[in-house]
Amino acid sequence: MFWACARLEPRREALAAHFLALAGFEVYLPRLRERRVVRGRRIEVSPPLFPGYAFVAIALQWHGARWCAGVRDLIMDGVAPARVPNAVIREIKQRECGGLIELPSRLRRGDRVRLLRGPFAGHIGLYAGMKPHERIAVLLQLLGTERRIELAADAVEAV
Repeated sequence: MFWACARLEPRREALAAHFLALAGFEVYLPRLRERRVVRGRRIEVSPPLFPGYAFVAIALQWHGARWCAGVRDLIMDGVAPARVPNAVIREIKQRECGGLIELPSRLRRGDRVRLLRGPFAGHIGLYAGMKPHERIAVLLQLLGTERRIELAADAVEAV
């Protein structure tokens, strides 16, 4: 048995996981724990860690996984699916807490940060939270109003 990566149809991760499981494949779709404010209410959502992708355990034949509903294709390495090392899957699973992954952050909301790169380099802003894919949200005071921008996590430093 080895793990492969399946590319899924946009926003159809649950459908693809369901049909892959029906076809007899073990599916691993890691999800994030995100806290958001929607219409003034705090909610917790669980978007996929890798939107549009899922890990599939291949035991004998992989062709059935390719043709399941919701699956676009498998990430290939020549004529066979590329193998995802077991250590990668194990490490992702170890970061789960209650079935969801929380992104680590060395900053707390409201901490002052200095932007290091980009058009606003040198400006000071307030840390507003972590986003998926190593991105962070920063509140900047621009032209008399507060604006939220998203940057790479390594593009800011704590002040």
